[in-house]
Amino acid sequence: MADAAGIVLAGGRSSRMGSPKAALEWHGSTLLRRVAGIVARGVDGPVVVVRAPGQGLPALPDGIEVVEDAREGRGPLQGLAAGLAAVCDTAPVAYASSTDVPLLHPRFVRRVVAAVGDDVDVALPHVGGFPQPLAAAYRTSLVDIVERLIAEDRMRPAFLFEACRVRRLDHAALLADPALAALDPELESVLNLNERGDYEAARGRPAPEVTVQRFGALRRLGDGTRGPAVIRAATLGEAAAASGLTLDEHIVAALNGDQITRDPEAPLASGDTVAFLAADAGG
Repeated sequence: MADAAGIVLAGGRSSRMGSPKAALEWHGSTLLRRVAGIVARGVDGPVVVVRAPGQGLPALPDGIEVVEDAREGRGPLQGLAAGLAAVCDTAPVAYASSTDVPLLHPRFVRRVVAAVGDDVDVALPHVGGFPQPLAAAYRTSLVDIVERLIAEDRMRPAFLFEACRVRRLDHAALLADPALAALDPELESVLNLNERGDYEAARGRPAPEVTVQRFGALRRLGDGTRGPAVIRAATLGEAAAASGLTLDEHIVAALNGDQITRDPEAPLASGDTVAFLAADAGG
């Protein structure tokens, strides 16, 4: 059994945004593709995306399961129930995220998940003066309580928190993790996009700073730089382009020394290192 799974809720109506958030463009990818990929990097177990009944979704990477809400428009507890039910047999804890947090960092996910100890059912961040139920970690065994609350039409997350053991994580508690303090000191991981102006402002921000290096035959390509270079890139495809490379069957990338991929939409986060190699040498 894995230590933790991931749940991404994509079934919101996006009424204030004016168009489905899940499909909004993000550096050549989509919000949903980015958030699902970042959550997957923060957990060691499966990731499920919860959609409304019949809702269309943008493309997702292999291995991410899609499940449906039992009913549309009933709020986050309905989606949480579907997600917890889907992963309760594979992990004891699940990180739950909305789909509109493109600045989420994998280290934030890991920090919150790690706060679910033996005497804790929910690790609930409090950032900006508000609880963040869609940036929280839940014991998957809570699915029965969540379903009971739904049956009683008690749909607010606060009712769930009254019924279980909650560890509340304020700004100081979250940033007690030195890696998170270095990588996301403003806790922008919880910055969600409700309106079109929010999205445009976030989309206009600089991409994350990452370190890239070419190895083997690829060192002779691009701009001639042989050592590591710090660039800004939100996806593997952007990092390749900035390095003078085109991702194809001849090139693979090692993300942070282990994950091997050539997916151009694979999301990057601040502090990442990307090593590009010829496929016959490292793929």
